Amino acid sequence: MLTLKKKIAALLSDAVAKNYGEGLLTADDLFAMLEYPPDKTLGDIALPCFRLSKVARRSPVMIADTLAASISDPALSAVTAVNGYLNFKIATGEFTRRVIADVLEKGDRYGSPMCGVGKTVVIDYSSPNVAKPFHIGHLGSTVIGHSLKLLHQFAGYNCIGINYLGDWGTQFGKLIVAFRDWGSKEEIEQKGVDGLVALYVRINNAIGAEEKASVEAQIAAGVPEEEAQRHKHSALADRARAESHKLEEGDKENLALWRWFVDISLAEYQKTYRLLGITFDSYKGESFYNDKMPAQVQKLRDLGLLEIDNGASIVRLDRWNMPVCLILRSDGSTLYPTRDIAAAYYRYETYHFDKAIYVTAAQQSLHFAQWFKVVELMGYPWYDRLVHVPYGTVSVNGSKLATRTGNVILLRDLFAEAIRRVSEITKEKHPDPQECAEIAEKVGVGAVIFYYLSNNRMRDIDFVMEDALSFEGNSGPYAQYTYARCCSILEKAPETADGVTDGEASPEEFDLAKTLSLFPEQVAQALADYEPSVVTRYILDLCAAFNRFYHECKIVSCPDEKIRARRLALTRATKQVLATALHLICLQSPEKI
Repeated sequence: MLTLKKKIAALLSDAVAKNYGEGLLTADDLFAMLEYPPDKTLGDIALPCFRLSKVARRSPVMIADTLAASISDPALSAVTAVNGYLNFKIATGEFTRRVIADVLEKGDRYGSPMCGVGKTVVIDYSSPNVAKPFHIGHLGSTVIGHSLKLLHQFAGYNCIGINYLGDWGTQFGKLIVAFRDWGSKEEIEQKGVDGLVALYVRINNAIGAEEKASVEAQIAAGVPEEEAQRHKHSALADRARAESHKLEEGDKENLALWRWFVDISLAEYQKTYRLLGITFDSYKGESFYNDKMPAQVQKLRDLGLLEIDNGASIVRLDRWNMPVCLILRSDGSTLYPTRDIAAAYYRYETYHFDKAIYVTAAQQSLHFAQWFKVVELMGYPWYDRLVHVPYGTVSVNGSKLATRTGNVILLRDLFAEAIRRVSEITKEKHPDPQECAEIAEKVGVGAVIFYYLSNNRMRDIDFVMEDALSFEGNSGPYAQYTYARCCSILEKAPETADGVTDGEASPEEFDLAKTLSLFPEQVAQALADYEPSVVTRYILDLCAAFNRFYHECKIVSCPDEKIRARRLALTRATKQVLATALHLICLQSPEKI
């Protein structure tokens, strides 16, 4: 469709110059004005002539009538003017033939804009906190981030996937105390990250209980409740802070425990990454940047950007309507902005990125806006290459998640349940246990991912398993089933010649060809908006177009050899584009379901 739109824009440019004079609007200007009419009976492409009326000094209706009479081309079956719109109808046979040829010639490169050749993008995504399990709340960063990586790779970028592990911070002081008070090496080795989570929940509950008792004791002694809350105390929390400080100072015993916690966590995370087909180029977490932060803090001092406020070191951002950016606490310890600045500097020096993308929850938007601005104030020329890609929250049946209280839906459990349910559906058709298991895993995991990525990333999502696993609705199983249907048709088809001849296409064939032709535009839009759901919605449109074609048109049984060849070629083209699109949103393409 892009090729045809460019041709129409060139025809329009010539017609405008002929009727109204040179230099009014370029072909590129006119290309940007073209749109797809909501009513397909009017045309396949339309030009609103309202903007033209300003430069041509004619009414839109007159301009549309004049241009309609000035444009003709074999690629167009009709050019009509309706109420100030210029509508173009496409010659179906030639268009369908060209689309099929284009898809089959380019194969898995069809749709790639190749705008990233020679460029590098660094993508920071997933990045779970060590010693905590993967729960459904991590799904957003993981699958949005990986889809963006796949989209950028498809566009020709050199992509560096970074898992910026949350492997540093006060939570490790809590874990060290909890392990020494209540844990054992044997139990943690047996339970893995679940054992660490149990200790983390236990110590947080214990700290909460101590703080509550502290407040109640103060109130009983006559202290106002508000003041009592400000001065609540926990001996366990004090011990945790002390152990955390020892860890930052390089205490050997604490460092050994910390490394053990990290190794146990990574072993667990790799199980989920293997299930999702995700690999990373770097696992450098927060701890890696401990010795790289002082240089950035000193640069801030040297530039006069750092101020002392109640003992803390800050950068003021009032001029940009943001709160201060806290760089160092009053005790000299670092914070997230300090680490993020050091990490960005290291990544630029290492990879010389053209873009650095951060995929995190929308709640962190202010944090990124603050330290992005600090990087700009520090004079780093790559500040405008930093991109935050936020996303909304996720709940299951309306229940939000919190690791501290143990209220989590583990991602591994969610995938296991999805796989189990798909297996129950498919085992009658696929009695071979291994084949059934392979299909169930591809479809079950794909169903969860597709459900998540079918929404605009900024929307809050309530995950409903029944909807995700539906083979009838707008779901992953429906999309994968459509791909499997293409495979089944082609498997049964007789050998046909590769060439596809001209001839008027049926409405269903033409509609499917038009949908196939839109894939390059949808990929470009997904890249521009950092929005995988654009591809997901396209997949549903393509599946709907193919299934209408499948139900209305004879394919393998078509008695006319030329028409049968065209319809089989359309099926092959659909199979190719579906496979590419599913891959771009992290789904596999099973040939049987």
